[in-house]
Amino acid sequence: MINSSEELEAGRPAPDFTLTDASGAPRSLSELRGTPVIVYFYPAAFTPGCTTEACDFRDNLASFQGAGYAVLGISPDPVSKLAEFAAAEQLPFTLLSDESAEVARAWGAWGQKTVNGRTFDGLIRSTVVVDAEGRVLSVEYNVDPHGHVARLREALGA
Repeated sequence: MINSSEELEAGRPAPDFTLTDASGAPRSLSELRGTPVIVYFYPAAFTPGCTTEACDFRDNLASFQGAGYAVLGISPDPVSKLAEFAAAEQLPFTLLSDESAEVARAWGAWGQKTVNGRTFDGLIRSTVVVDAEGRVLSVEYNVDPHGHVARLREALGA
């Protein structure tokens, strides 16, 4: 098992990363400096909760963009699965592959979880808002995908 990670805290610099997006291109958080970014971690494409959350971000993307935010979704899925997910759900924002879970661990989104009575180490559904200077503005772990995007919109005034 991969060790659990330490949670991020508001006010601290967000760890930079370079991951491959659904089209196969490398993307870095630092490329978005100057723009506030919503980084959300989700366990697996095509699962009910992850699809709900992704579609909520899709349906509310104009509001986030209107408030100046970019949206990045990160999962341990391979690039090919991300491409299928983005196409099937018509997701117009960037999906990134973190197959090694290195970024999830660095961002506190990896640890022990229990699903259907089984406990294991895995990706913890999390959302981190990073300000335009690259600092953590807010962080939420163990996110409930139902209603999460609406709550985030309200919190951000988007």
